Amino acid sequence: MRILITGGCGFVGSNLAIYLKKRLKNSKISSLDNLFRNGSKVNQIRLKKIKITNYKINIQDYNKVSRLPKFDLIIDCCAEPAIEASDKEPDRVISTNLFGTFNILKKCKKDKSKILFLSTSRVYSIDSLRKLIKQKNIINKVNTKYTIDENFETNSPKSLYGFSKLSSEYLIKEYSYSDNIKYIINRFGVIAGPWQFGKQDQGFMSLWVARHLFKNKLSYIGFGGHGNQIRDVIHIDDVSNIIYLQILNLNKKFNNTFNIGGGLKNSISLKQLTHKCEKLTGNKLKFMKIKKTSKFDIPYYVTNNRKINNFYNWKPLKNIDNILKDVHEWLINNRKIKKYFR
Repeated sequence: MRILITGGCGFVGSNLAIYLKKRLKNSKISSLDNLFRNGSKVNQIRLKKIKITNYKINIQDYNKVSRLPKFDLIIDCCAEPAIEASDKEPDRVISTNLFGTFNILKKCKKDKSKILFLSTSRVYSIDSLRKLIKQKNIINKVNTKYTIDENFETNSPKSLYGFSKLSSEYLIKEYSYSDNIKYIINRFGVIAGPWQFGKQDQGFMSLWVARHLFKNKLSYIGFGGHGNQIRDVIHIDDVSNIIYLQILNLNKKFNNTFNIGGGLKNSISLKQLTHKCEKLTGNKLKFMKIKKTSKFDIPYYVTNNRKINNFYNWKPLKNIDNILKDVHEWLINNRKIKKYFR
């Protein structure tokens, strides 16, 4: 099988490419990445070491995309994932996320390829997610048994980032209907692990470990500034594993949408994460408390994995402590990348 991973030098794309290269022995794995993001050149070197070719192409340029070799499967990981970027740079976000997928679909139609699309939990509506909690400037009660499945509300505003990803999902289904393109859509929550160059609004797990390890500043932002926001987290190895299983079953199980995440057992608040990072690194930081947050922020998200479990008999194997340990070891062994966490 010939597989192209768009965004292949990003955090998810590069780890996925390396994982699949090791397990799909008779397949050829290639990457498409314009190396725009911080850390992408570092990941390109990792891919090059195991002979994975990266095509340095902007996904918005269909003329160049169309001239790529033919692939049996395209895994579309390419996206501008930061919520705030979609508010500040809407042209780049819509062009990369929506029109980028449009170009990939045209390529799939041309070559009769299948597509596996990495979507996001942020397709779900902000107001509906906020209503899950009782809120008086802080989170004082969360129904910790509540998880979000594929039928959760998507109709009201969700950020331009969320809109671009949901629109890409609709576009994929249109092409599937008109041109019989086989697809899988995976809506992932928070993904974490080694080689993630985390920032405050994206990749917070690696950011938290790095800031504690290197003794840099951190803040609790929004919902009273107490660090009570809750997310579930999935290790990049578990992400790669479920995609591997989907590829193995692609001729039998396709044209479906799945929520995939760490689930209830792997959910954590920022305050709990801080305590774990203090214990892991031996360092304690002074936190700034910023009461207000962006209108795009949400206080709670935990994935319901029931559907993906039923289809593939799959569940995440690595817990929060495994994730933190792996990130910590990666940072200890690669101290030169400290500059990416300032």
